[in-house]
Amino acid sequence: MKYVRVVFGTFVRRLNRFAAEVEIEGRLETVHVKNTGRLKELLVPGACVGLSPSRNEARKYRHSLISVKKGGIWVNIDSHAPNRVVHEALEKGGVPELAGLERLKREAVFGQSRFDFCFERNGRKGFMEVKGVTLEKDGTALFPDAPTERGARHVRELIRAVKEGCEGVVFFLIQMPGCRRFAPHGKMDPSFAEALKTAAANGVRVLAYDAEVTAGSLVIGKPVPVDLEGEVR
Repeated sequence: MKYVRVVFGTFVRRLNRFAAEVEIEGRLETVHVKNTGRLKELLVPGACVGLSPSRNEARKYRHSLISVKKGGIWVNIDSHAPNRVVHEALEKGGVPELAGLERLKREAVFGQSRFDFCFERNGRKGFMEVKGVTLEKDGTALFPDAPTERGARHVRELIRAVKEGCEGVVFFLIQMPGCRRFAPHGKMDPSFAEALKTAAANGVRVLAYDAEVTAGSLVIGKPVPVDLEGEVR
């Protein structure tokens, strides 16, 4: 996935969940933040950021903050990007663990949840939830970076889908390269971590992939080991 155009700026401060101040070509500008997570380890004063400009003059903010440079590497923070990237990969057969999918469709309702994808494989229906990961500590990618009751509910609903004969998949796209493993962030959200562990024990497939990232692009990378018992070591 590539953004049409990217400009660069220097992060100044976050105003709220949706907006931040960034210095662009010597001007202080309020920009839209395309991620409502905390991002405290990424959005630090002085960080180099990538922004996607809009041609829509009616928009409240001219630019959207989509990427941040951390320790010499780019991290994509666009929360809408993982679904697009995973969809592209699935259509091109870029996820060997999920080869042979048929009738791949965006968004489907099962029970009380709306999942990112539904599909069929070997005559069996399946549901998939995609989570973007932007938090990294000591080489471990962690999710979530803030409590997510909605995320835990989706995982529990996938358990129910599997018990009713469907496939269930939770796909974590790590929006940066170089992580050695993925683990649920139990210290931040023990409920989600426990739900994910229970889901895996009940047949829900848990996958994690890293990504190739530039300031203006995000492409699926390689599989990353999943450690459901883990936390930061």
